[in-house]
Amino acid sequence: MKKFGLTGVAGYIAPRHLKAIKDTGSNLVAVLDPHDSVGIMDQYFPKANYFQDFERFERHLEKMRHLNDGIDYLSICSPNHLHDAHIRLALREGANAICEKPMVLNPWNLDLLEELEGKSGKKIYSVLQLRKHQSIIDFKNDLKLDGQKKDVQLTYITSRGNWYKYSWKGNATKSGGVATNIGIHFFDMLIWLFGSVVNSEVYLTQEDRTSGFIELQNANVKWFLSIDENDLPESAKLKNKKTYRSILIDDNEFEFSEGFTELHTEVYKATLAGEGFGITDVRPSIELAYNIRNSKIVEKMNAPHPLLLSVK
Repeated sequence: MKKFGLTGVAGYIAPRHLKAIKDTGSNLVAVLDPHDSVGIMDQYFPKANYFQDFERFERHLEKMRHLNDGIDYLSICSPNHLHDAHIRLALREGANAICEKPMVLNPWNLDLLEELEGKSGKKIYSVLQLRKHQSIIDFKNDLKLDGQKKDVQLTYITSRGNWYKYSWKGNATKSGGVATNIGIHFFDMLIWLFGSVVNSEVYLTQEDRTSGFIELQNANVKWFLSIDENDLPESAKLKNKKTYRSILIDDNEFEFSEGFTELHTEVYKATLAGEGFGITDVRPSIELAYNIRNSKIVEKMNAPHPLLLSVK
């Protein structure tokens, strides 16, 4: 039975990791979060040791390692800007890391992690769960690339309340902003499907929405991301839905709304089998998100605006 530690256990995404650890027959022995709203632990691992302070958590892991009873994996669900430090903690403790997206905010951080990974003999994995979505896998297997670039339009609107802007997620230096925090899974998916990035332009950058254009090897992608519920199309509002997800490929809707509940478990199964997603897998989308975050706005008279084109 593999032993796990976990950082960020009070966060939004942590329950999916807790479930995945339990579903794979593993054991969670120690968790960290400065916020003590961690009652969800009762549903999964009530006997796990809980720490509010990083220093005490680190000392506990070090004591376990000294007694030859250290953790095998550290799952990282903490705020984005802490991922790099928590990955390095895992390697110091002789453990593999399983890190939520994005693995890091800046591409050059991957270079050091790659070096440390090689020296430690342990592995750094990420959670790219859309690559485990059966509809997306089927689409990739059936995709016929005949030299003609596909026309792709990505629209993702996921409503967030006023709290968002006051949390770490609303601080671009900590989260990477909307394109990184909200969009990186979709950017990874599109690169995985249509090949590497040739060119990228940004047409709109605001606190709660952003849009642009990406030329991939086999696709031209117009994209729009938002956390403002006012951007939701009327069809979603009438159904009282808070999230709208649409991907058009050559004007055909690519449907993958269902099938998300077990994806983290599938990622964990693959990771424990030695088939997880590593630094090489995450690098292209992290580089793209970084470039989008640091790009100048391109102003064009006829620049496509996905919000106007696809959300009715």
